[in-house]
Amino acid sequence: MSNIGSYDERVRTFDWSLAEQELEYTAGAGLNIGWYCSDRICDKGGADKLALLWENAQGEEKRYTYDDVRVYSNAVGAVLRRLGVERGDRVCLFMDKVPELYIGVVGILKIGAIAQPLFSAFGDESLLVRLSNAETSAVLTQKKHAFKVRKILDKLPHLKHIVIVDHDGKTPLKDREVPFSLEGSKAVENLECFPTKAESPSVLHYTSGTTGMPKGVQHVHYSLISQFLTAKWVLDLQESDIYWCTADPGWVTGTSYGIIAPFSLGVTQCVLDAGFSTEAWYRFIEKNRISMWYSAPTAIRSLMKGGDEIVKKFDLSSLRHLASVGEPLNSEAVVWSERVFGRPFLDTYWQTETGCIVISNYPGMEVRPGSMGKPFPGITGTILDPSRNEPYPAPGKIGLVALKFDWPSRMRTYWRNEEAFQKKFRNNWYITGDRARVDQDGYYWFAGRDDDIINTAGHLVSPFEVESALLEHPAVAESAVVSKPDPLNLEVVKAYVTLKPGFAASKDLDLEIMNFTRKRLSPLAMPQEIEFVDSLPKTRSGKIMRRLLHAKEWGEEIGDTSTLEND
Repeated sequence: MSNIGSYDERVRTFDWSLAEQELEYTAGAGLNIGWYCSDRICDKGGADKLALLWENAQGEEKRYTYDDVRVYSNAVGAVLRRLGVERGDRVCLFMDKVPELYIGVVGILKIGAIAQPLFSAFGDESLLVRLSNAETSAVLTQKKHAFKVRKILDKLPHLKHIVIVDHDGKTPLKDREVPFSLEGSKAVENLECFPTKAESPSVLHYTSGTTGMPKGVQHVHYSLISQFLTAKWVLDLQESDIYWCTADPGWVTGTSYGIIAPFSLGVTQCVLDAGFSTEAWYRFIEKNRISMWYSAPTAIRSLMKGGDEIVKKFDLSSLRHLASVGEPLNSEAVVWSERVFGRPFLDTYWQTETGCIVISNYPGMEVRPGSMGKPFPGITGTILDPSRNEPYPAPGKIGLVALKFDWPSRMRTYWRNEEAFQKKFRNNWYITGDRARVDQDGYYWFAGRDDDIINTAGHLVSPFEVESALLEHPAVAESAVVSKPDPLNLEVVKAYVTLKPGFAASKDLDLEIMNFTRKRLSPLAMPQEIEFVDSLPKTRSGKIMRRLLHAKEWGEEIGDTSTLEND
């Protein structure tokens, strides 16, 4: 039987205190996510249980029990304390999906510091923006990524320490660098956890904005309450599960449901630190007898491309529950997974700002392929009329997805940007930035974004950030970035570029500009196509009209052009 049981009954009787009781937390008491994810599990008799099974592309494996997670996270916390890291200091984790990342987050939270995970594929420009804004005190990274930090070090006066987690003890260290080895460090049996409270800051995640640089989404230790219960009811995580969340902890899914939720539930989870390959993924599931699989629509569509026959080569009978996250899950993928795996992928909807799943499909509830599902019990959702900012009186109309801002894991603010935070609300409703409709039975159906953010393979890309990087190239005079439809990634980044005098459009320049942005930002933010144009559409006041370019790419009506500069 599923953990949630009857969805309707849960909605009728819901209270967040259900999670508090299970976690034995009482209002006003200390609440430290790091302790809950390690020490508490050990105290409850789970010390010898496998917590983390890690494998890399070469097939090398590492296994960690919950006692290992406890002791090693203590070691991370202890070394940071020795370096002078204090409560509230931001500590960035900039590395691949290695064990040090997962255990490092736990150690950082234990000492009351704020964990700032960043995607390891970020280039130095993306890294600089985020470290600078957060005034990060320390970075935990690998040798292979340390050069990016060194490159921008002179622009980061607040960054005191660069901890190299895989240092061999021989290579000379550079300025502000400190060597550290998880297995090679002295065992730290006891570490006094900082007595954080419910509202103490915990994790700082950066998300893309349409206008301006990325914003730091500030979460608190009380977010554990939502993450614990949603993982239990939506992902249906049970004590016997072998769980695989494919998301990178540089993104919120990989932290909320790839570290905090499974560890707080005492579940065994697997991590595959390797690129995508259909055969490798199926082999990983078969080998580890994975039972709960949380992945992304882009990956599911890639598996679909691999065909049905390849599935028959593997024993995937261990799978009992599948869920997807990051972008809308098309109905074909739901039908396909039911056919080849014997069960559908259940779509889940949430954001960096929400901290946990807010609308979802649930075990035991009718799945309507293509639907986002229904709001999680305890979360009030609605569809707002964009012109009146009031809920539509009847279902069926497309409007803004809005939520009552009152669940435990909601963001508390944008880091040092309260003004942007306040702009997320209309009539006391939190505006997600997405559009949808609700049917007669309360199921939500995604209709699109309400802004210019580009969702490529489940990762949100800011047009502004890409445009800023493009303008740094010596040949680029002006740029406008929009999404372009893509059958695999949902959307990809396309750039319209005007050139400075003396430069001519060519294939070589096209590739040069692409690589230029890739190195500064990330492979995901790199334009997949550049179109060189003589001029960009602008209003009379000089503002570039991205919507016209977007309409061109998506085959939409252009709409009113009365404010165009050359109209």
